[in-house]
Amino acid sequence: MKKIFNFKRPKSIAAQISSLRSHFPNFNVVFSGHNSLKVNGVLCPTSRSVQYSFELDYVLKGKPIIKISNPTLVKNFKGDKIPHIYSDDSLCLYRPKYGEFTSSDLLSETIIPWAALWLYYYEVWHMTGEWLGGGEHIGAK
Repeated sequence: MKKIFNFKRPKSIAAQISSLRSHFPNFNVVFSGHNSLKVNGVLCPTSRSVQYSFELDYVLKGKPIIKISNPTLVKNFKGDKIPHIYSDDSLCLYRPKYGEFTSSDLLSETIIPWAALWLYYYEVWHMTGEWLGGGEHIGAK
C-alpha cells in the first residue's frame, strides 16, 4: 500500500518577498540573510485607528517574529498586562502547536493580516478592558 503524504513545500524567501511586495507595496521588504527577510511597515486596523509601525523578522522554516515599534504598546485603563504578547514584546498571533502557521504559508496572507487583527483587538481591549480576540496564550506582559 502506498503512503500518501500531505506535504506542502516551504515558500522560499524570494516567494515570500515577492508576495509581500505585491500585496503591500508601501512596506520595506528586504533579504536580511541567506534564508531570511525583514519587513518594516505601518498597519492601521481601522479608519479611526492610530498607525502602528512594525518590524517583522522571518527565517525560512522558523517562527515569524513581529513587533510593534511605534507607538509603544501599553497596559489598559485597568492596569492589565497586555494579553497575547511574548516576553520579547513580539505579538502572539497563532497557536504553533496546532500548525496554524507553517513555512508553506505566505506571510502576506497570514501574519500581516493577523497582526492587523491583533491590533484591532488591542484597541478594543483598551476601550472595554476585555480581550475579545480569543487564543490560548498564557503569559502576559
